Amino acid sequence: MKLSELLAGHDHEVLAGDPGTTITAGTCFDADRAAPGSLFIAVPGHEGGGPEAVGPAVARGAAAVLVEGDAAGGMTGGGLPASVAAAAAGVCVVRVPDIRKAAAAVASRYYREPGRAMDMVAVTGTNGKTSVSYMVESLLRIAEGAEVGVIGTGGSRIGDEVIPMPRSVLTTPESPDFQYLLGRMRDREVSTVVLEATSMGLLTHRVDDSFIDVGIFTNLSQDHLDDHGTMENYRDAKLRLFQGLCRRAVVNVDDPVGASIVAMMPGAVTTYALDAEADYRATDLSMDSDGTRFTLHHDGRKYPAAIPVPGRFSVANALATVAACHVLGHDLAGLVAALDRMPTAPGRFERYRTRAGTSVIVDYAHSPDSLEKVLTTIRGFATGRVVTVFGCGGDRDTTKRAEMGEIAGTHSDLCVLTSDNPRNENPEAILDQITPGLVATGTPFERYADRRAAIAYALSAAGPDDIVLIAGKGSEPYQIVGERLIPFSDMATVRELSGL
Repeated sequence: MKLSELLAGHDHEVLAGDPGTTITAGTCFDADRAAPGSLFIAVPGHEGGGPEAVGPAVARGAAAVLVEGDAAGGMTGGGLPASVAAAAAGVCVVRVPDIRKAAAAVASRYYREPGRAMDMVAVTGTNGKTSVSYMVESLLRIAEGAEVGVIGTGGSRIGDEVIPMPRSVLTTPESPDFQYLLGRMRDREVSTVVLEATSMGLLTHRVDDSFIDVGIFTNLSQDHLDDHGTMENYRDAKLRLFQGLCRRAVVNVDDPVGASIVAMMPGAVTTYALDAEADYRATDLSMDSDGTRFTLHHDGRKYPAAIPVPGRFSVANALATVAACHVLGHDLAGLVAALDRMPTAPGRFERYRTRAGTSVIVDYAHSPDSLEKVLTTIRGFATGRVVTVFGCGGDRDTTKRAEMGEIAGTHSDLCVLTSDNPRNENPEAILDQITPGLVATGTPFERYADRRAAIAYALSAAGPDDIVLIAGKGSEPYQIVGERLIPFSDMATVRELSGL
């Protein structure tokens, strides 16, 4: 497709070269992913890209370059900085006022707007994005045998087939990768795509121009303040999904932010709740270690339901899932009937029993709210002690560390502090910041910066009736130490240490 066609209708200015240049190899932000015939999008500040990477991208064959105003190196009055002009000699250079918005539009057009061809479901919120995504996929596969595409924390896949992508690709991929994935899913005749829409993904326009049919809002609690600075900024980033990016919304009105979306999209919001009045409600919750039974209410009718995961938060996720699928036109009775046959999502309240009879739960809980919800759920069915292994990620929000220590101590009989992706921080310094909150509860605890040693200690300290919660990493297959990804799996470590 010609570059002029990709940009048609969008504010842009040709600074050099021929806008009739044909783009044949997609779009990219990273210079090392440029190829002959590609469009290099020089996003300021993007690692591995940006204006300073124009030269390497052109050397690899990029046929055209997209730049952004002054951020591209001081462009004013239609001029092109000498450094960019020299690097881009011989190719078309176009300037746009907002490069990330333009990138999403161009990538969508390049792949022929694939989002239009499928039912698109986007899930946002602090907690529950991965679980709801997994539930939507599972429910549609079980109830109707549907082919579903998933894009999120666990990577991208069509059914059980993983789509290989570079390791650097984010939970919500940058728009060139995102639209590529949608194009591939459309070409495979996928009927529904469910994606995790992170706050940063929404803020940086990664899912713009993807024609989302249903946006789901789960909840909002403290997290990612290292990225957003304030809870208000974090909230506003999440709300972008409901400001023109989705056609309909399914929202949790037990959460005040979710309730506020009703007024933002009049006539286009479906609500769910456990406590408030809503279009989909759950009552009569009965929970044990194997799952939760409840009654689902909708449109004056009652549906007996069960899910294979304990906890109120799991029921809320199930309501969101059923509501979204029903809004898309799927049969409600069939959806509810399929709930108890859903497999549990890897690393989300994933359970295991050791030879000694100790129950182990691996969960992704890494925020104060999610840790409290998981521990409160476990306390609801625990007959012995609760032993919690946890830490806090490095180079991330430091304000939640003592709070998470207090939450863990309040709901546990023994805590084991350990590393959780320390990145560029000293692991011991992170544990020092968690410790005051834990000390305040009086709960005994141990410290093992080595995560394997921490899990080994917890298993050795637990008895047959006890429950060991290993929180923070879920199904992640690595530890991030410095800039390195070191292979490590919580569940695989548990199995190894248990001798199974």
